[in-house]
Amino acid sequence: MILQPILSARDGGLRLSPQPALHPSPRAAGVPVLAVDSGRRFQVIEGFGGAFTEAAAVNWLALSPAAREAALHAYFGAPQDGGHGYSLCRMHMGSCDFSLGHYSHVEEEGDVALRSFSMQRDEQALLPLIHAARRVAAHPLRLLVSPWSPPAWMKSSRQRNGGGSLLPQYRQAWADYFVRFLQACVEQGLDIWGVTPQNEPLAAQPWDSCIYSAQEEAEFIGLHLGPALRRAGLAQVRIVGWDHNRDLLPERARVLYGDARAREYLWGLGFHWYGEPMFDNVRRVHEAWPDKKLLLTEACQEGGPHRDSWDVGERYAESMLADLNHGSAGWIDWNLFLDLQGGPNHVGNYCSAPVLVDAAADRWLAQPSYDCIGHFTRYIRPGAQRVFCAPSSQRLEATAFAGADGTLSVVVRNRAEQPLQFSLCLDGADHAASLPPRSIATFLAQHDSH
Repeated sequence: MILQPILSARDGGLRLSPQPALHPSPRAAGVPVLAVDSGRRFQVIEGFGGAFTEAAAVNWLALSPAAREAALHAYFGAPQDGGHGYSLCRMHMGSCDFSLGHYSHVEEEGDVALRSFSMQRDEQALLPLIHAARRVAAHPLRLLVSPWSPPAWMKSSRQRNGGGSLLPQYRQAWADYFVRFLQACVEQGLDIWGVTPQNEPLAAQPWDSCIYSAQEEAEFIGLHLGPALRRAGLAQVRIVGWDHNRDLLPERARVLYGDARAREYLWGLGFHWYGEPMFDNVRRVHEAWPDKKLLLTEACQEGGPHRDSWDVGERYAESMLADLNHGSAGWIDWNLFLDLQGGPNHVGNYCSAPVLVDAAADRWLAQPSYDCIGHFTRYIRPGAQRVFCAPSSQRLEATAFAGADGTLSVVVRNRAEQPLQFSLCLDGADHAASLPPRSIATFLAQHDSH
């Protein structure tokens, strides 16, 4: 068995760069060991991806046709062609902070019959981006739909921003709205993988937001959303609860899974990375409810674009390693494309993205976060299964996955300022390996033909 390393590092300009192959060799004395046993299997990967937002779409449309095509291939193209192979992506239902302004698909006050429903706003930018991505995608592109707020007239606050809550008399109309939106997406030819009932249900943000207690979310899922999807013939659409940070993930799991009606409809829970990392909470929930799934549904570096920041890339690498090792079935980044300011954003909540768009120069700029993400998405495909991977030193941060096609990928990170030598012991065979300071590598196992 030989190993093909792919390396990215803070220094030296290495970005997803192939390195000389490693052949089996005796283990050197005193080096840490990374033991991988491909026979011990854990969760199956649903996919990796990013978010289609109106902001991302507007930035993408600002490029020339040739630049647009290249940017799409960078995310959705096949790895052998230099793409990340994204396959599971998120989209907002109605406006979010990364929209150009507020909008709903049902603006008419009190229209519980949804007669005024319209996709016209999404047809301007968001849907063209999704259709273009589907055209170039190396794998079938599936979508997770999330609302940031119901229409203002359905809420206690009478506005999209600042929290508020869904009024009880509109719970069924809001569930019917989900159905109508999903049907419109299906009519567009989109593959809807799942929905979340509410983005960040405990955050009263200055932008589009809505508060649900755990019990309110359970009741909405069990009495309204789940039954509405089933009646409409959309029972295959997964319902992903919570969709907020790791800190309160166990508490939300306890209530949602403790409600028999909600549990019946829940595929699992989604979580975000903001606030304290709290990686162990992902593991705790995975161990407590092993029959339910987990998925990282949003992550981005706040506070502006952070152009050319290796630190941001390392935050992605750390989170992806930990979340996958703790049971997540995939990982969905936030905006696919943002401008050089980190927007547009209708409330000035500027953030980073793995690809920044410089419209004036008609170019897109892949950031270090893009490269770090690629160490996972290019080599761990949908249907891959995590395998046993255990380090003998805390200096080694790693995960490993076996593909359905027999491939094996081991991702290893060195966060130290010093080089790291170690032995990668794959199914009992040692390989002498090394990583430069502040780097990440994917080791691809290949059978030696000699």
